[in-house]
Amino acid sequence: MPLMFITGGVRSGKSHFAEKAAIRHYQNESLMAKRLLYIASGVAMDGEMEKRILRHQADRQAQDTVWHTIEAPYQIEEAFDRLCDGDVVLWDCVTTWLTNAFYEGFDSGRMCVEKPGCLEKKLQSLQEAVLTLLEKKVTLFVVSNELFDEPPYTSEEVELYRQMLGKLHQWFVSVANEAYEINYGIVKKWK
Repeated sequence: MPLMFITGGVRSGKSHFAEKAAIRHYQNESLMAKRLLYIASGVAMDGEMEKRILRHQADRQAQDTVWHTIEAPYQIEEAFDRLCDGDVVLWDCVTTWLTNAFYEGFDSGRMCVEKPGCLEKKLQSLQEAVLTLLEKKVTLFVVSNELFDEPPYTSEEVELYRQMLGKLHQWFVSVANEAYEINYGIVKKWK
């Protein structure tokens, strides 16, 4: 299964690039491609995020191709289990999923980030799910945000987030067939 990893800054054009690439792949593989799926990890916790989610949904609806959406803000491995041979999948995005993983349990008063080993277990489950998916005939486009051009933060939690995201990015690139970085709408293929 091919895996394409796409990263870039906020509003850099990475989601648009990933959507177009997934549609192209789906259309080129029309005899083998079964479904075009969008795995969405966003949760509308505030007005800005709600607007971003609505914009992404409108962008997909405006396209000629029909997307099937799976909402997976927390248990990404369960979404991956639902995939079949021949599916073309766009997961948007790793950074949102990681944020959700950090703060899962907020409503009950004990977030994952506060529980020893919780985040590590979630990352391990994610990696195992991706590796299992690599054995299927599924094409996976993975989108993430680039957060590493800024100086280190004084908040331990934010730095932990950046470190975990950096490790995830390195891991995704190591297992990806192709890796892209988008800045200002300009595409750079790294792998």
